[in-house]
Amino acid sequence: MLFNSYEYIFFFLPLVYFIYFYLNKRHFTEGSKAFLVVSSLFFYGWWNIAYIPIILLSMIFNYIVGVYISSGKSKNINRFLFAVGIIFNLLLLGYFKYADFLIENINFSLGSNIDYLNIALPLAISFFTFQQIAYLVDTYKNEVQEHDFLNYAIFVTFFPQLIAGPIVHHKEMMPQFASKRNKIIQYKNISLGIFVFSIGLFKKVIIADTFAVWASNGFDKAEFLTFFEAWAVSFSYTFQIYFDFSGYTDMAIGAALLFNIRLPINFNSPYKALNIQDFWRRWHITLSRFLRDYIYIPLGGNRNGDMSTSLNLFATFLLGGIWHGAGWTFILWGMLHAFAVVIHRIYNKLNFSMNKVLAWIITFNFINITWIFFRAEDINSALKVLRGLVGLDGFTLHPYLENRLSFLSLYGIEFKVWLTLFEPKKFILILLISFLMIFIKNSGELQKNFRPNLISLFFVIGLLSYSILNISNYSDFLYFDF
Repeated sequence: MLFNSYEYIFFFLPLVYFIYFYLNKRHFTEGSKAFLVVSSLFFYGWWNIAYIPIILLSMIFNYIVGVYISSGKSKNINRFLFAVGIIFNLLLLGYFKYADFLIENINFSLGSNIDYLNIALPLAISFFTFQQIAYLVDTYKNEVQEHDFLNYAIFVTFFPQLIAGPIVHHKEMMPQFASKRNKIIQYKNISLGIFVFSIGLFKKVIIADTFAVWASNGFDKAEFLTFFEAWAVSFSYTFQIYFDFSGYTDMAIGAALLFNIRLPINFNSPYKALNIQDFWRRWHITLSRFLRDYIYIPLGGNRNGDMSTSLNLFATFLLGGIWHGAGWTFILWGMLHAFAVVIHRIYNKLNFSMNKVLAWIITFNFINITWIFFRAEDINSALKVLRGLVGLDGFTLHPYLENRLSFLSLYGIEFKVWLTLFEPKKFILILLISFLMIFIKNSGELQKNFRPNLISLFFVIGLLSYSILNISNYSDFLYFDF
């Protein structure tokens, strides 16, 4: 069930909301929790009911390990249980997400012919696995104080953030569910939640899904891309992935607010970043937090000199790339960002400075170009786009411009129909909207300044109406694949 579907907006979300608060009003506290867990599992199983046993197995196993660790019988036993828990999670993730990738590389390296397992990737396995690894680490550090199974089940399965995050900590969620005040309808949270949800829905339906058509045509269908086509395709995906994922996160935050739960902000205008380190402080903030706290710092962080720090950064970004997908394009994407962060650290050490506009242009274009590897099905597909970016496959303009710029044909520029369904006017309009939404206040900043008044009411009605009327073909969110 997608956030951008009629079933979710008009049936599932309001039904769960009213029943949950009705049970709380009748003081059926445990019943309301159980209902929320069952509803979340129904939401999760909507795509494929076979996914439910996997998340239940993961949840029950991690809960039991956490309880035994917290009992504190001995340091050696706790260390052993903690290791077993981490290995279990990594094996579960590795089996479902990376087994066929491993077989593919073994076959290529050894010339063998091992059959693929053809395992269907369970939805959200990367997110709920990382979330539970964080829970085990926090438990091992004695930072988790309560171990009620129903509360733990809500922590893992809470449907607004179950599928694609944000990745949350047990300690930042459970006090909210335990709060008596949060079991009562809060009208300010309703208005704020709908406000944020409407922004996210607009981002997904109107902006991201429009860019998706052009990105897909360029990456998946075109045999080659000329200079302007390649730049249009790369920009299309750069904006698609931002508005798709930040749109999902806004809808998750908005839906959670209806239940008086505040999820952490996951984006802070990442395309405003002036360097790569700044980008990772703004993009997918909860994943960056996880990688820093549970990989980079345990590896040693920046405590053991420049060389060690560089290796730790490289390992962290490499794992971050692999987390996103089983493929060499993701590994290469992670490596490129690792090199960029290391170079940025060296640059800072030398006390160099750069004009802010130039710094933004370099940072944005690096991000734009590296997204090509993230999106491409394979290295050859990525090279196709890169060839186009530097003009190796020629220069063409859309026939729409031929009457005004026909003189350019004297210089070898052709006028041909661009990518199927590509509309120059619409591309320019959506591009302008995208830049506008990036450089004005973001949804996180708007939340802080939100006031429930007539202006915000008309704003929400306008966004929701326009977005809902333009929901035609439901499209998955990009991070569902990760």
